[in-house]
Amino acid sequence: MSGLVVLSTILITLALLFYSLGVWAERIARYLKTWHTIAFWTGFLFDVSGTWTMHLISTHPFDILEPHTLTGQIALWLMLFHASWATWVVLKKQESLRKSFHRFSIIVWLIWLIPYFGGMYLGMS
Repeated sequence: MSGLVVLSTILITLALLFYSLGVWAERIARYLKTWHTIAFWTGFLFDVSGTWTMHLISTHPFDILEPHTLTGQIALWLMLFHASWATWVVLKKQESLRKSFHRFSIIVWLIWLIPYFGGMYLGMS
């Protein structure tokens, strides 16, 4: 196994760890805190880094019509939107938004799991 494969696996797993931590801590608290937003951004940055590392390993460029690439791109864009929106909600300091934000987080997290487990399956086959 090459060093880049190991690195990309570590980066994507760190993305899962940080993003899951932020999503589930926020869901349990039912209130968006600043540190949840930091966890979202950290997970997003690890995911972008891991995706870029996988791109370096790939023998052909990303094919947007390939299911894993398509679901991965959708997940990355949703994560970016989610982290950006969370930042806006925290800065706005509107309590009602902070209390209802968790409803959207779990949806984005579930969508993100599709390319995560899909990539794991592809890597093992």
